[in-house]
Amino acid sequence: MNITLAQPNLLRNQSYINGQWVPADSGKTFAVTNPANGETIADLADCGADETTRAIEAADVALTTWRRKTAKERSLILRKWHQLILDNQEDLGKIMTLEQGKPLAEAKGEILYGASFIDWFADEARRIYGDVIPTFAEGKRVLTIKQPVGVVATITPWNFPNAMIARKIAPALAAGCTVVARPSKETPLSALALAELAHQAGVPEGVLNIIVGSSSKDVGGVMTSHPTVRKLSFTGSTPVGKALQSQCSDTVKRTSMELGGNAPFIVFDDADIDAAIEGLMGCKFRNAGQVCISANRILVQDGIYDEFADKLTKRVAELKTGNGLEEDVKVGPLINKGAVEKVVELVDDAVKKGAQVTVGGHDSEQGDERYYQPTVLTNVTDDMDVFSTEIFGPVAALYRFKTEDEAIERANNTPFGLASYFYSQGFSRIWRVSEALEYGMVGINEGGISTEVAPFGGIKESGNGREGSKYGIDDYVEIKYLCMGGIQEA
Repeated sequence: MNITLAQPNLLRNQSYINGQWVPADSGKTFAVTNPANGETIADLADCGADETTRAIEAADVALTTWRRKTAKERSLILRKWHQLILDNQEDLGKIMTLEQGKPLAEAKGEILYGASFIDWFADEARRIYGDVIPTFAEGKRVLTIKQPVGVVATITPWNFPNAMIARKIAPALAAGCTVVARPSKETPLSALALAELAHQAGVPEGVLNIIVGSSSKDVGGVMTSHPTVRKLSFTGSTPVGKALQSQCSDTVKRTSMELGGNAPFIVFDDADIDAAIEGLMGCKFRNAGQVCISANRILVQDGIYDEFADKLTKRVAELKTGNGLEEDVKVGPLINKGAVEKVVELVDDAVKKGAQVTVGGHDSEQGDERYYQPTVLTNVTDDMDVFSTEIFGPVAALYRFKTEDEAIERANNTPFGLASYFYSQGFSRIWRVSEALEYGMVGINEGGISTEVAPFGGIKESGNGREGSKYGIDDYVEIKYLCMGGIQEA
């Protein structure tokens, strides 16, 4: 497949280990395809356990020098990397749309979002402060310093192939850690392009390594078992996260887990309905609904339910579905046919149990099984599978509720606790509901909550740790306590 890029060397097909582009030891390759049409974009080196081991060893060697660099030296390299990403936004956006499917405008927006974390942590590198603690005894002094945790392994998903990896690598490098990263086999090209720009920015050999391969078990197994890796950061499903966390326990690695979600989006009867619909459109249909913090259960108070459903249906009907490189397309394909089949099953189950499709649904006669039309479901109830299952598709499921207490109880009735949203104009209600929702993040009269300046992460079975903000670098440093004795008093 021919791809026109201003900088063609951003399209890489090998792993990046110790500052070199390397093929698979086996000589095997795997195909990366365009979800919009099934065409092969590139054949990539199919690396596995041996290559991952070498990458970890390279990261370990590089750690000694990288951690000794001053915070300002690391900051300047990150700053240069950030600028190169901005300079190549168009190319990076094209690569992402081709391998992931999202509309080009969204892809280019993600490039800026991912770059914002590199920019942010370039500054935070110089703010890793220790403390002097009031002493507990005469002749002693108590201090703490923060040091890099060591070699970090990261595993990232396909839905945000640039941003997910940038917001893990940036704080790790800023803290003085070295990294071995495995992007999804569905979307590895964006990560490799980032590695090429990191190389151009002067990131030393071994400090950043990218392993691409078709077997998550082969690569992930080494990452979780190798004693040199001191931290694993993972974004993905809750079942996989639990398995990885268990595997890391043998070597007592630190872990950060950003796992599945089941976000409620509550609209109270005192809300600005038009503002709520506007917020929901971006929250639900961005990236074709393939977002961990996407609105999954839309709870609308009884008095405004019908008006809200009618207005939402009209807005959703305006969305154009198609190849993300085409003009005016707002919703691209799902990542693969299996993803479409999952959405079909959820909607079919809801309809069988009494839900109504007011717009959209799967058109099996359209001749392409990679797309699912933006859909609104009304009269959805809690006994339907769609209530407890993360949809990961462009389907807005609307539920009725009567009281505030009922909305909170139903919103919290899930093992997940990543993101939540609600719309209300009542000052007291805003405080009550914000405090009552059992989620790591709450959007109040706002459907877009992702930013590098705020902590991103969940509670309960949605994971642990935070990415972004001043808290984000804490996951990549260890606190060391220094007790100084023998100090002579005057």
